[in-house]
Amino acid sequence: MNKPVFGLVLGGVLGIFDGLSALLSSPEVSSQIVGIVIGSTFKGLIAGVLVGWFSKKVNSLPLGILFGLIVGAALALPIAIMNTSALHHNYYWQIMLPGSVVGLIVGYATQRYEPARQTVVSS
Repeated sequence: MNKPVFGLVLGGVLGIFDGLSALLSSPEVSSQIVGIVIGSTFKGLIAGVLVGWFSKKVNSLPLGILFGLIVGAALALPIAIMNTSALHHNYYWQIMLPGSVVGLIVGYATQRYEPARQTVVSS
């Protein structure tokens, strides 16, 4: 499995937990949890592929973590702004913090991940 695919899988799994964190931080949105989890999973998939691609090109743990943090925050920001204007309730930190943490974790993990090397067996 290469780094972008690893990032995709990890981002998707962490995106599920990102969405489920809404139940803890804002229990009043429990009726909307299915849509929140689906959106957060999609956001995690996008972040995972982007961060995995970056990790494939740049071999630097600090830069990978920083890039992951920036991508996670950048993907969460429009959602936070949209929810603030549409719902007239400020969920800024409840959206930005988990999204940024997902990017940070994926950035760290994809930099540390070493794809299995394929060995050629000749007979």
